[in-house]
Amino acid sequence: MGVHQKKIPVQELTIGMFVSDLDRPWHQTPFPIQGFYVKTDDEIRALTSYCKAVYVDVAEKQSSAESSLATFGARGRREAEKSLKLPPIQVRNPRQYEIVNPIQRELKPAEKVLTEVQESLAKLYGQARAGATLTPKVVEKAAEGMVNSILRNPDALLWLTRVRLRDEHTYTHSMNTAVWALVFGRQLGFQPDILRQLGAGALLSQVGKAQLPANLFKPETEMTSDELKLYRGYPETGARMLDAAGMPPAVVGLVRHHRERHNGNGFPQGLTGEKIPLLAKVASLADHYQALVEPRGDIAPLMPAQAVGRLYEARNSEFQEDLVERFIQAVGVYPTGTIVTLSDNRVGVVLSHRPNRRLWPKIMLMTDQERQPLKAGKVIDMAEYNEGRSNGEALQIAGCLPYDTAGVDPSEYGVSESSPSRWNWRKLVG
Repeated sequence: MGVHQKKIPVQELTIGMFVSDLDRPWHQTPFPIQGFYVKTDDEIRALTSYCKAVYVDVAEKQSSAESSLATFGARGRREAEKSLKLPPIQVRNPRQYEIVNPIQRELKPAEKVLTEVQESLAKLYGQARAGATLTPKVVEKAAEGMVNSILRNPDALLWLTRVRLRDEHTYTHSMNTAVWALVFGRQLGFQPDILRQLGAGALLSQVGKAQLPANLFKPETEMTSDELKLYRGYPETGARMLDAAGMPPAVVGLVRHHRERHNGNGFPQGLTGEKIPLLAKVASLADHYQALVEPRGDIAPLMPAQAVGRLYEARNSEFQEDLVERFIQAVGVYPTGTIVTLSDNRVGVVLSHRPNRRLWPKIMLMTDQERQPLKAGKVIDMAEYNEGRSNGEALQIAGCLPYDTAGVDPSEYGVSESSPSRWNWRKLVG
């Protein structure tokens, strides 16, 4: 059955309808993504305060047992999860962090940090596979370097983890998860000592997998019930190993509970809501987001906007609602390093975003309107460019491209704020 939009007065909205467009630009509203299912009366009231009318997909009204896989067009996932609503998280004495280094100055120390992290994790995983005594303190030190870099400028580590070469190591997932988690923790205003615990825990979150048999390194959906039971013990295995090595309780707790889910559908203990430690909740979101945007065997990664949609649909079920929305604010609908196509057919890569202009980030253009590579990148701040322009004249993001798109390689460009030459980014950090 086909799907088409229908414009209705906002007062006619009911829970279960899919809102696909508004009568005003999305970036002028508090809604994190473009397109979502209405789940609560509070959302209807919020829409009423911003809009007179909305567009709904008339064939997309949810039944009680079905929900979307994501916004941005993917539909049909079974939604049998319980819903659990809690008051918003309150961070004690939140810090406000300013950008200390511009991204081009932070790239060199950030590259050094990532190298140290990879080396320390490789050593630790070797110890875990061999059944030797773990020495995770070196990972704690590496995590401190990540924290310091992200406090100076969160975009440098994000840029490097997004454009550098990928490998198949489990600890690469841990490293990227730690970057997302620290960017999120910075946004939440965590104190530096809490961020260090968060970073170390995220880096060490997968260490229990080092003792799993090789045949379990595959998607969970392909596992037998016995394999799944064994696999789901890896957080507890990792936590016991780290506890024996003398790691702080907060780090051990994060590793033990980073696969728990808000509504109790996680593992290993099936904890719910307030029983899950806050750092584990933060790492859980980061871990899940990274799993969605990274290649997994034959499974193609989601585009960042699709991954954001998955998270948004999982609020109050898999993840706490306010944390989902604040995570999206922290990383953006189009995170640093995302390759995007624009409404005028040019291609660029996201350099940074503004929380109040989620759909209008700062872009480095890499091609012209005929998709021919530019000799030098051109930086454009979409929010500034679109200031005062009508909707028809405004430059918009039309979509995202995968990293293996032919002829488009952001690693060939520098990231200076004016006119980056077409060169390898390693020249900036070498």
